[in-house]
Amino acid sequence: MNQNRKKKISIVVPAFNEEAVLPEFQKRIQTVVNELPYDTEIIYINDGSTDKTLEILTGICKEDLTVKVLDLSRNYGKEIALTAGLDYCSADAAIPIDADLQDPPEVIPRLIEKWEEGFNVVYARRTSREGESWLKKATAKSFYKFMQRLGRVSIPENVGDFRLIDRKALNALKELREHHRFMKGLFTLIGFRQIAIDYSRDARFAGETKWNYWKLWNFSLEGITSFSIAPLKLSTYLGLMTAFAAFSYGIFVFGKALFLGDDVPGYPSLMVVIAFLGGIQLVVLGIIGEYLGRVFNETKNRPLYFIQDVIGEPSDKDV
Repeated sequence: MNQNRKKKISIVVPAFNEEAVLPEFQKRIQTVVNELPYDTEIIYINDGSTDKTLEILTGICKEDLTVKVLDLSRNYGKEIALTAGLDYCSADAAIPIDADLQDPPEVIPRLIEKWEEGFNVVYARRTSREGESWLKKATAKSFYKFMQRLGRVSIPENVGDFRLIDRKALNALKELREHHRFMKGLFTLIGFRQIAIDYSRDARFAGETKWNYWKLWNFSLEGITSFSIAPLKLSTYLGLMTAFAAFSYGIFVFGKALFLGDDVPGYPSLMVVIAFLGGIQLVVLGIIGEYLGRVFNETKNRPLYFIQDVIGEPSDKDV
């Protein structure tokens, strides 16, 4: 690399129906990047928005030539949209950040400082989570604890997508093309030299969160099934324990009838046992089905996303 060349940093911003917050986000992020001694670009990914998000982003592009917009062909979800942005950037380092301003852009210089010390990945760790309910905080903490104990990789607690990733780590990340993407796990899986910086997370600046509890539940399933086979092991143990309990109870009932002359319990007991065993079997089949469905989707090897348009100055990377 030419030692006289300025390093380049890409800010990668997935956006889905963020019309209420984009003007303020652009104002704050631009203030930050203007003070950085690097070549910078801001890459927005319009993830099939149905409001005025694309219109606003197009206007931003006309005012600032360092801004580019990837307009995806439909809504693919945040994990795929983030992947598209990271695929597109050709900088020395990329910084994914959400557009809702919960992650303050003013933290970016601290990420870069650690990068300049030689770290490949610098992730931002939340010390507080303003604007979130106690239930969301509790379930998030439980999820991270579960993943740390049973997952194949130890995902840092209270860490989202907000981080800096250098070119070496980005190249490694691009080789992971799985369709069921849990980016927090993938960021950890690639390894390299990683370090945390702490920051306070703000409440959403405007608009409404796109993550209700149902979506968060499904997202957690993606993380668990992508980085752990613990549910399959637990279902095996559950089956063994149920079989042992049923066998023990059968011996008890048989002995009681043989030695004490008691009648074997009849229809009600039999229905309870059948219903219980049937429920266990359905749960186990559901767990197997979750994994099998993901295998099915991966074997089709479809492209992760399609880009409808690239708005802004052309990049040296073809899309």
